[in-house]
Amino acid sequence: MKHLISFVSLMLGLILDTTGVRAMELGSLGPTYEISEPHLLQMIEQRLREKERNGELKRLEEQALERGIATVKNPPPVAGLNPTETARTFYFDPGFTLDRNLLGAKGELLFAAGTYKNPLEVVSLSRHLLFFDARDTRQVSKARQLMAFYQGQVKPILVGGSYLELMKSWRLPIYYDQQGRLTRRLGITRVPALVSQEGLRLRIDELALSP
Repeated sequence: MKHLISFVSLMLGLILDTTGVRAMELGSLGPTYEISEPHLLQMIEQRLREKERNGELKRLEEQALERGIATVKNPPPVAGLNPTETARTFYFDPGFTLDRNLLGAKGELLFAAGTYKNPLEVVSLSRHLLFFDARDTRQVSKARQLMAFYQGQVKPILVGGSYLELMKSWRLPIYYDQQGRLTRRLGITRVPALVSQEGLRLRIDELALSP
């Protein structure tokens, strides 16, 4: 059965779809026999066959495909971000203090708890990070200007809009800040925002947009 494997994810829903049963004591009305419950996988297969016969399985498959395509084309925008009205510059220190001893493979102490480390001491930010919302034509235009100014040394990261459409248009890799992990970590509240390295800190410029 061609749909069985591809729709294993429906199993839980199919099981939860069963109707609740209330039980009461009716006594013994004749010879009693041990109840043999159908195997779980057999029940699931039976349900899938029923849904395939009535066309529901195909409908569910099409809906899942449509949702997947829509999510890829237009990921959920990062919540809590607004277009920049007033320019702002601030700094982010990516350093951290160890809350426990860091041991090597043989149990030797590499770094003691309380040690301060900064990743920028080891790895530099090779390109500027540019966060912007592709649903806003002003931000897209600003992003193009910045990429030209920095001669391509910019990593474009969307917080809203279709990165696939932009990739096709620009013919460049476009990234997406999934669930706003980077913007929240960096304290960015307005876009477009440009992240650059200055020494052992990250400089963040929230860039004002033209009217």
